[in-house]
Amino acid sequence: MPPRSGASDADGLLAEQLFRLTRRLFRIHKQHLVPVGITPAQSRLLRTVSHCAEPPRMADLAERLEVVPRAVTSLVDALEESDSVRRVPDPTNRRVVRIELTDNGRATLRALRDARRVAAEEILAPLSADQREVLGELLATLMDGAPRRCADG
Repeated sequence: MPPRSGASDADGLLAEQLFRLTRRLFRIHKQHLVPVGITPAQSRLLRTVSHCAEPPRMADLAERLEVVPRAVTSLVDALEESDSVRRVPDPTNRRVVRIELTDNGRATLRALRDARRVAAEEILAPLSADQREVLGELLATLMDGAPRRCADG
């Protein structure tokens, strides 16, 4: 049975609210990253590297981040310049390059976590503790259908 028109309209409105919230989250998060000196894309790459059991290959990062390999190269170049990551040879195949965090990269991740926490507090301020718990449960339900990756951070 097809959805009722009213349900379809309500779902469309809900989707629009989620899109607007996502843009707002991104904007607030980006503002809190400025003092850390890192872009959202660089932040995502650092978090991805930090969640992998072993230093990932560049191709693995491109796949996990759902970007073209050239984009990963640019991100790694910038993060390597700021001493947040380093390229290391694969111990079993010298033609393969892996990316690992540096001590500075780990410090940057700590600053990122703090920035994300402050941004989350700002966006969630209107909600009570109970409402936050319900929201978390609803988001977890929606994310259960999402594919799992090494790290989305």
